[in-house]
Amino acid sequence: MGWQCGRREYEFVMKQTVIDILIYLFEHYIDDDIELDADRDELKSELRDAGFEAGQVAKAFEWLQELAVTRDHADDFPTPAQTSFRIFTVEEQRKLDAECRGFLHFLSQSAVLDSARRELVIDRVLALESDEIDIAQLKWIILMVLFNQPGQEQAFVWMEDLVMDDLYGNLH
Repeated sequence: MGWQCGRREYEFVMKQTVIDILIYLFEHYIDDDIELDADRDELKSELRDAGFEAGQVAKAFEWLQELAVTRDHADDFPTPAQTSFRIFTVEEQRKLDAECRGFLHFLSQSAVLDSARRELVIDRVLALESDEIDIAQLKWIILMVLFNQPGQEQAFVWMEDLVMDDLYGNLH
């Protein structure tokens, strides 16, 4: 992100990514019970009106569609033994730095993410074009995955509190 100076005017220039669009959608439409398939054209139009590029909007909807497809197959992942641990591939390590990998481990140990949901999160991270995902973006992705998974309401609420605390600061 950056500022470009012009004649006494400043134009904000932002490189839009799919994750930016996904976060925008989630922040603005989560409580509206919008059906993505039914309202797709209207939402795409609203996103373009908000300044998002049409190509990136289309990719965001593809990402969401793939997430919806995984909802029915989350439990198809093999359940690891209690003593096993997750080893990240080179590609996963490139996208998820040590902080992100540590956070996923923490969520697994805290029973916020079971192994199937952790794998869905990693799958959705790998589906993004970004070279690297930071911890704030990872938290949003986890929130989206949990929101999409039936039976994960408690984990979703916990994760939502964490994301909102990060976003607005802890008010304690």
